[in-house]
Amino acid sequence: MDIKKLAQESIAAKEFAYTPYSHFRVGAALLTKDGGIYRGCNIENAAYTPTNCAERTAFFKAVSEGKKEFTAIAINGDANDYLYPCGVCRQVMAEFCDPETFQIILAVSKDKYDVFTLRELFPLGFGPADLA
Repeated sequence: MDIKKLAQESIAAKEFAYTPYSHFRVGAALLTKDGGIYRGCNIENAAYTPTNCAERTAFFKAVSEGKKEFTAIAINGDANDYLYPCGVCRQVMAEFCDPETFQIILAVSKDKYDVFTLRELFPLGFGPADLA
């Protein structure tokens, strides 16, 4: 996996964000197990609750096209610091990803990033295995 390329894809995805209320753009690039990349951006709504995060947009696009195995996601936002995924996005990641191996790349730029596993950011998460 080329982390810098995935980080750059998340930065590019941010350009499509629809943020007329917060003016805070977020982009995500989700890497499938077979090497595909699905971009997502945050999409706001005047009612706020229907707003969708960039990470979930990327996951929903991929799943809607039949992809269900993922290895990493890169996230970039308008802040000049690392942007962590919200709890709802972490829960979506837990539905589809192995918490021990799935990587979450927090990208400030293509050259400045930090990498975590889902387990590190969602240590006591609830996933499909908990229903068995």
